[in-house]
Amino acid sequence: MGVTLRGVTRGYPGITALDSVDLEIDDGMSVALTGPSGAGKSTVLHLIGGMDRPDSGIVEVDGEELTPGRLDAHRRRTGFVFQRFHLLPALTVLDNVLAPVLPRRVDFDRRARAGELLEAVGLAHRAGALPSELSGGQQQRVAVARALINRPGLLLADEPTGNLDSSTGREIIDLLLALSRQYGMTMLVATHDAEVAANCDRIVRLHDGRITSDELVTPAADVFDRLGGFRP
Repeated sequence: MGVTLRGVTRGYPGITALDSVDLEIDDGMSVALTGPSGAGKSTVLHLIGGMDRPDSGIVEVDGEELTPGRLDAHRRRTGFVFQRFHLLPALTVLDNVLAPVLPRRVDFDRRARAGELLEAVGLAHRAGALPSELSGGQQQRVAVARALINRPGLLLADEPTGNLDSSTGREIIDLLLALSRQYGMTMLVATHDAEVAANCDRIVRLHDGRITSDELVTPAADVFDRLGGFRP
């Protein structure tokens, strides 16, 4: 799913979060959004994810503008991973992965797909555990599996390693990159971590709500080879 922002501005009382931002992202690309706190990284993700609306400008995903009538369908095709894991403490790992699709009719076997995703993130053996019984890295892996339950074409990750140690954080980023490639997803990651950013296809730097630089880095295929052909 390609993404386009044209002249996008978003402000809050006393703050201009984004100031006439233009951005185009090709289908299947992994992009790191970097910059200091308050630069506008999370706002970009929220607008692309349909969780917020611009004051002016256009946000397009997969060639269509995100109008109010399209938001529900768009959110179902978009996966979200946040810094905080947001797992439901009373539910098992399996049920946390299933939670986004339990209220809706779907055209796939929910439990089979959840099991497949837990296998992909290396936690099939913990399907019956509660979140409190998992490490931080394991909880984030559950959150990744949950984000993919609808087989999204777009994955948005907001500081996904922020609550993890550096080694565990690297494992999560490698996992996200491998899964995004396997499932053909476009991925945007907001991060302060230069090493995380360097492993994406492209780095977009923001400051005071504007893009200050935009550069291509290691192609996805090279990153995948560096991971030893890892298949989740």
